[in-house]
Amino acid sequence: MRMQKFYPINLDVRGRDCLVVGGGGVGARKVASLLACGAKVTVISLDTAPEIEKWAASGDVTLARRRFSPSDLEGRFLVIGATDDVGLNRQISAEAEKRQMLCNIADFPEGCNFILPAVVRRGDLIIAISTSGNSPAFAKTLRKQIASTFGPEYDIFLQLMGAVRQRLLAHAHAPEEHKPLFEALIEGGLLAMIREDDVPAIDRLLADVLGEGFRFKELVGTTDPENR
Repeated sequence: MRMQKFYPINLDVRGRDCLVVGGGGVGARKVASLLACGAKVTVISLDTAPEIEKWAASGDVTLARRRFSPSDLEGRFLVIGATDDVGLNRQISAEAEKRQMLCNIADFPEGCNFILPAVVRRGDLIIAISTSGNSPAFAKTLRKQIASTFGPEYDIFLQLMGAVRQRLLAHAHAPEEHKPLFEALIEGGLLAMIREDDVPAIDRLLADVLGEGFRFKELVGTTDPENR
C-alpha cells in the first residue's frame, strides 16, 4: 500500500506555543529544531536529556516533570510526541486529531498529520528531503550528499541577493523590474565569484548590472569564512 501524499510547506513557528512530549534524545532534537525557528517550547517528561535540562535552566524552554494529560494540548499550536511508549504516542495523536492540531509522532507516520523532513541549511537556504516516511535512513543519506554540494557560499549569496532586493525596493523600483536584474546577476556567475571570494569581480558585476552604489562589503559585510 502506498504511503499518503504530503503537502510540502515551510511553517512559521516564531512565538508559537509548541509542545514536545518526551524529553529523551529524540525529544531534545525536536526541541532544538523548534528553538532554532523561534518557537515557544514546553516539554513534558519525567526524564530529560541534559540538553533539555540546560534549556530549562536558562529559561529557553518550560519543563513540566510529570505525565502527559490531554488538557496539555489546549491552546497549543502544534505537538510532537517523542516518547518510547507506543500507547502514549497513540493517545497524543488521537487527542490532537480531536482538536485539529498539527501533530507529529516520532517513528509513527500513521499518527502524524505532518512529518519532519531531513534538512540542509545554509543560512536562509533550506533544502528539505522527504521519502514520505518510506525510508528516513535514505533521506539522511541524501541529506549528507546534498550538504557536501551546497557550501557556505549559498548563505552569502542569499544575503547579498536579499540586500540588493531591499535596496531596490527602497528606491521605488517596481518589483516586476527586479527579475531580469537578478537573473543577470545569477547568469553572470555571482555564486562562483562568492565561492572564490573574488570581491573585485563581484563589485564589477554589481556595477554592470545595477549601477554604481552597490558594493559587496557594504551589502553583506565581511567575507571572512568564519562568519559565513
